Parts: sequence; C-alpha cells; structure tokens
Amino acid sequence: MADRFRILEKERERKKRMIRFLFFFLAMICLISEGMWSARMYGFQTHIFSGAEEMYMPRLAYLNRSPQKTVHEFFIEQSYLFLPTAGYAMEHRREEFTAEDQETVAQILEAQANDENCIDENGNLISKESPETAQNVQPSGETSLSSVDMSIERLRDFDYLLSNFYTVDSSTMIGPEQLNADDLLGRSMKINKKEDGPKVLIFHTHSQEEFVDSIPGDPATSIVGIGEYLTELLNKRGIKTIHDTGVYDIINGQLDRSNAYENAEASVRPILEANPTIEVAIDLHRDGVAEGTHLVTEINGKPTAKIMYFNGLSRSRTNGDIDYLYNPYIQDNLAFSLQMQLASERMYPGFARHIYLRAYRYNLHLLPKSLLIEAGAQTNTVEEMKNAMEVVADTLCEVILE
Repeated sequence: MADRFRILEKERERKKRMIRFLFFFLAMICLISEGMWSARMYGFQTHIFSGAEEMYMPRLAYLNRSPQKTVHEFFIEQSYLFLPTAGYAMEHRREEFTAEDQETVAQILEAQANDENCIDENGNLISKESPETAQNVQPSGETSLSSVDMSIERLRDFDYLLSNFYTVDSSTMIGPEQLNADDLLGRSMKINKKEDGPKVLIFHTHSQEEFVDSIPGDPATSIVGIGEYLTELLNKRGIKTIHDTGVYDIINGQLDRSNAYENAEASVRPILEANPTIEVAIDLHRDGVAEGTHLVTEINGKPTAKIMYFNGLSRSRTNGDIDYLYNPYIQDNLAFSLQMQLASERMYPGFARHIYLRAYRYNLHLLPKSLLIEAGAQTNTVEEMKNAMEVVADTLCEVILE
C-alpha cells in the first residue's frame, strides 16, 4: 500500500512539473512573439521615417547614420546564441552579399565612366534604334525674349522649376528641399578677381569625343580642340584659364572609359593643389544622340550647337545616397548649373537644353563651382561647336563676374 502511495505521489509531481514546463514554454512563446511583432513594427516605422528623410533631407540622413542595431537585429543576434549553426549560415550569406556589393560598386563606377546619354533635344532618353529626324534649328539671339517665366515667385514652385528646367533620369530622384530656388539662387558664384592667378580649369574626362566633320586623330577638331577655343575666349576676357589636355579614356592604345573619371581626378587634383586660386572646374564633353538628331540653334545669324548642363546627385532611386560617391558640394553644383541655365535662357533663349540630373558623381566633387557641360553631339560640326563656346563664354562671364 505504501509503495502504491509513493508511486501516485511521484506521478502527481511529474504532472506538476510538466504543467509548469508547459506554462513556461507558452509564456516564452508569447514573449518572443510580442518581441518579434514589436521589432517588425519598429523596423517598419524606422524604414518609413528613413525613407522620408533620405528623400527630403538626404544630407541630414547621411549625418544621422550610425552603426547601432535595430530591435529586430537584437532579437536575431540573441537567437544565434541558441542556434549557432543559423548564425554561421547568416555570416556566410553576409560574406556573399559583401562580394555582391563590391561587384555592384564596380558596375556603378563602370556605368558612370561609360555614360553616353543618347537623349533628344528636349532631354528625353531615346533608343539608339529609334532615329530622330528633326533638325531643330531655332533662331535665337540677345534680342530674343524667353517664353519661360523666370521670376523668383514661379521658381519657388518646385513642380514648375522641375518641369521647365530639369530632366530627372530614372536612376535618381530629387525633392523640394534640395531643389530650392531661394537656396540655389542665393549662393554666390562670383569669383575673386582681386587675387592674381588662374581662375578656371577646363578638362575632358572623355577626350576622344569627336564631331561629324572631325579629322580622325586631330585633337584640334575633337572636344579637346573645342576646350582650347573656350580657354582662349576666357583668357581674352581677362579670366585666366588653364586647359588640361590629358587623355583619360585611352588604355594601352584602346578606348577604355572604365576608369576615366578616376584617372581624370588623379590628374586634376594636383593641378588644383598647385593652383589654389582656381575656383571653377569645367569638364567639357559632347553628348551622344541618335544619328538623326541635330542639336543646333541659330544665334546672331550663326549655326550654334546646343548645350546641356549635367549634374550628378550621388543618389540612386533604389538604394538612396551612394556613400562611396560622396560629394559635399552637390548643392553648390546645383546652384551653379541653375544660375548658368537661367542666364542662358535670359541671354540666348533655347540655347541650353534642360539640366540633366543623374545618379552618379562625375568628378563634380572637386570644387563647389564645378560644371559638367554636354556641348552639342557627334552630329554637330566643329564650327557649330566653336560658335557654342562663344555663347558659353558670354554666359559664364555673366554668372561669375561682378
């Protein structure tokens, strides 16, 4: 009888332990579920706030970044203490992602280096298979009047400013905080002429760009020759200008733009360091368009190639700011191109196409007053290009001289 009683007691004790264990197990499940739900909600809210901050306050977002873990990351990390094999697998995947990220960086840098826009006279992307037949010759001149309202009241309207003066590539994005007329027009682009020394540097990341009547192998009829002509015009106006004729897109005798921007920066930086009075850097290109497109207008009775100011935002539409293409002068770059655009439209309506905004950097981080100019295209003549440089010189003097 005593033995039977002890057996029953042990059985009851075992059931109690089992019940306590089940209660404990259920409580843990509830806690973990609540934590994971909270983590998801926290992560969702953080993602929304971060996205808004990246869109409208990108520089603040960049400064606010920190390596702190989110709640979700904390729970994941704690779970690895109980499931070490899962932690190992995740670390292995991270290594794979790192390799993929490095490949992505290389692809983006190559895309920047090989960038040829292939866009029409209105700044719209076109297919190389879709020929454009319009010649688009429009009379222009100092006596012409622009049909575009450039009053500060209208320019303060973000949608108006964007639609009338910009083309935004699908690779990037911009918001009203960054494209703010009061800010961009309030930044002085004037140079200090009282200090002796060169003020402008002109260079060509893509030195091999030529025109419809260029003589093969003759730099004087390529974009380099056009840069030399602009240099002469500015020097004649009393703006001391240096022309860097370095070749950055030929490797081992072959056209290779994969590292053209990096090669150009490596040579341009020492020039800037040796000439600290330089305030303006112009990377002069010619555009690439469909063979049927002829970017030309008529100014003062002369056929003149159209130009386009080009800005890199160091920002991808899908991934936000591109940290390894950081540019502290993006706002100054935007101010410079907008002031040049407005001056062009006032003085020579129709000469400048819409400012083109793209995702990368394009060496615009070298100076606050950095310009990338896409002048004409491969379908323009050398004469049309030189006529365009006369207009660029006029416009530049209007913006940078007191």
